Amino acid sequence: MQIQLKKFVGRVLAFSFAGFLPIALAAQVTAAGSGTPQDSDASRWDIFLGYSYLKPKGTLNGYTFNSINYSAMESVTRYFNRHVGLTLEGDEHILTPEDGYNTFSQPNNDFSGGSAGVIYRWPSHNLTPFVHALVGAELSGAYHVPDVWGPVVTAGGGLDLRVSHHIAIRLVQADYQYAHENFTSSYNGVNYSGPGGTVNFDMLRLSAGLVFRAGSIAPPLPVQLSCTPNPVTVFPGDPVTITATAGMLDPKLNAIYSWSGSGATGTETTVTIATGTLAPGSYTVTGVVKEGKKGREGLKPWETAACAAVFTVKAFEPPTIGCSANPSSINPGDKSTITASGVSPQNRPLTYSYSAASGTIQGTSNTATFDSTGAPTGPVSITCNVQDDKGQTATANTSVTIAAPYVAPVPHSQALCSISFNLKNQPPARVDNEAKACLDQVAVDLQNQADAKVVIVGESTADEKTPKMRRHHEHEVENLAAQRAVNTKEYLVTDKGIDASRVVVLTGSTDGQTVEDYLVPTGATFTNDVQGTTAVDESGVKPQVRKPLGAVHHHKKEAAPAQ
Repeated sequence: MQIQLKKFVGRVLAFSFAGFLPIALAAQVTAAGSGTPQDSDASRWDIFLGYSYLKPKGTLNGYTFNSINYSAMESVTRYFNRHVGLTLEGDEHILTPEDGYNTFSQPNNDFSGGSAGVIYRWPSHNLTPFVHALVGAELSGAYHVPDVWGPVVTAGGGLDLRVSHHIAIRLVQADYQYAHENFTSSYNGVNYSGPGGTVNFDMLRLSAGLVFRAGSIAPPLPVQLSCTPNPVTVFPGDPVTITATAGMLDPKLNAIYSWSGSGATGTETTVTIATGTLAPGSYTVTGVVKEGKKGREGLKPWETAACAAVFTVKAFEPPTIGCSANPSSINPGDKSTITASGVSPQNRPLTYSYSAASGTIQGTSNTATFDSTGAPTGPVSITCNVQDDKGQTATANTSVTIAAPYVAPVPHSQALCSISFNLKNQPPARVDNEAKACLDQVAVDLQNQADAKVVIVGESTADEKTPKMRRHHEHEVENLAAQRAVNTKEYLVTDKGIDASRVVVLTGSTDGQTVEDYLVPTGATFTNDVQGTTAVDESGVKPQVRKPLGAVHHHKKEAAPAQ
């Protein structure tokens, strides 16, 4: 019954280790995948104290060594980094004497010793699996043979559960041990009945207990690097300076810089990018800093840092231009100054040119001269052109109005007053007092316009134009229209003092007993303004002398002869 219980306990511990190992490995993979290693959870020193169970397998002269259920084990481990360390281990497995075998108070059998070796662990925040390999010496003995020293080799592993930074529980440690012992048959010079011999032990050792942790393994704070471009946005040809700022550098170590991307080269903390050959777009420059002993910089992960700086090259913006003319309105043959106001957003060099729809324009600076010679009257379109040294252009338009030459208005004859000759009891061609009022105003108009003439057009009725001789005041009048015109002129020349050359007499074709007066300024052509007139032959039509009405002689009738 006792032997079955021991086997059951051993199997439980073995299965527990096998069950916890995948959990530990999964936790380790998860932590690694997260990219956040728990360096502070990796201790520098581990001191283990715990219970140990040993099951040796070996036979000496028919004697089988028993399992040792109640023993102790201790180890001290010093880790050099997160994973690798050196461990020193000691165990003491002593089986209590059984009844009938208590000769000389020796225990039934015992295995105790010490070993040293390497250990490799996978630390995480909660579970830390480990494996180790050790060599050492083992003191072995039995109730019928004395204890002897022999070599021992140990290989195995275990699983620790972290409780705090300083305490962990070793859930299980399972080891295989191989020991070689050469037993003798003597004990302190006393011969025993049992013979000696050589035994090679295959042993299973299971342990559990507490782990006292001290110190921590955390790499130095990693080097940091940031990159700043200045300016962030440029036009082609403008330089960009990128500055690298490193942090957490160890002043005792050497630091080197390198640059790559978009034509960046150098080993200083700053690099200047020439953008003259870069097309418009976004560019990235990468900076790297490495620290370490000279010639060995960047060998450890925390000794290297990188940064990226992004800058943008913008396409050149085209220039803009305004165009104006001064004066904007000129006479034919005159000139106007054309002013172009060009602006380049990048202050590029500018050149100017001009064109005109007619006339000529000359100039290559921001001003030009427009000459209207040969250009027709009216608005003339003028174009101002500007071009920068990158071939980008802009245009603007203005206009100059060429005024038509002044043409004096064509003068026309102006109708003045009209004189009526249809009064009863008056000579049909006599200029009466009512007519004088009209002619006095005509005289004033001629005096006001010294270069004008007056045209007098006489009219007569159809009856008056019938060929016949009429007698009136002892004068024979054949053409009353001409006579009326000549009499009117006579008044203006004789009474008003108007030069006879400034008075023209004509007859018209209108049926009436009137005289029409027209003022004809210089340049006017009367016959264009008034048609149907005929010049009067003043050599054949003489003016009639004006006489007062009371001076007219009336012939008395002869007295009838006496009856």
